[in-house]
Amino acid sequence: MITDETDAGSHHRTLPRIIALANQKGGVGKTTTAINLATALAAVRKKVLIIDLDPQGNASTGLGVERRDRICNAYHVLIGEAQPEEAMVETVIPGLYLIPSGMDLSGAEIELVPLEKREYRLRNALRSGADKFDYVLIDCPPALGLLTINALVAAQAVLVPLQCEFFALEGISHLMRTVERIKRAFNPGLEIQGIVLTMFDRRNNLSDQVAADVREYFGDKVYNTVIPRNVRVSEAPSHGMPVMVYDMRCAGAQAYIHLASEVLQRECGAAI
Repeated sequence: MITDETDAGSHHRTLPRIIALANQKGGVGKTTTAINLATALAAVRKKVLIIDLDPQGNASTGLGVERRDRICNAYHVLIGEAQPEEAMVETVIPGLYLIPSGMDLSGAEIELVPLEKREYRLRNALRSGADKFDYVLIDCPPALGLLTINALVAAQAVLVPLQCEFFALEGISHLMRTVERIKRAFNPGLEIQGIVLTMFDRRNNLSDQVAADVREYFGDKVYNTVIPRNVRVSEAPSHGMPVMVYDMRCAGAQAYIHLASEVLQRECGAAI
């Protein structure tokens, strides 16, 4: 967590570390990473909030939050109809909360256009309603529109899930250019927290080649932990739970535990 100082300089309040999980390409394990990283952080007594900014609502479904419990959601927070705490729901994971997605979120890209300081809507909302958390993870939609821009302006860091496939490097280059634009225009403190290789198949030589290329290009920005292609990881969302709850012993769950340890090491020098 970080400390924020008011204009008077006499009062300090604790703010969460806000990390956006982003990749404009869909199907790269972004939501799965958000859910399971958050679960692992909550397991070591961190208080964690996930914000589901993807209109598809996969993070909400993957955490077992029914649609009837999404009446007040991320859309209402963005347009100023609700404070973050009004939209939060508790998940089955102790210490893990969610601001769910909603059907109206798909229209938010258009509705945000005429609003004042449209890029800062989420950032301003979180400053008044998320100070009780250690970490806020924002699950971005697979596009670089106003929803993702709001996430990147609100965040201090970006975590990039990257599928081990041929077009991976081409896709991430677009995201990196967007991050640089956001830094110049809105959020000079934004940084890349790390890149995590997902859906890694040890039987496939292409996975090894992509991993080697990414590590050569991005160096130590790439986590040591690699998330394997794993059946149990794929099954868990249909049961409305993270894979760490569904089958903690499987290779995918263990990989996310190691990833959380690396994230904590990068954040504050602590390990699970």
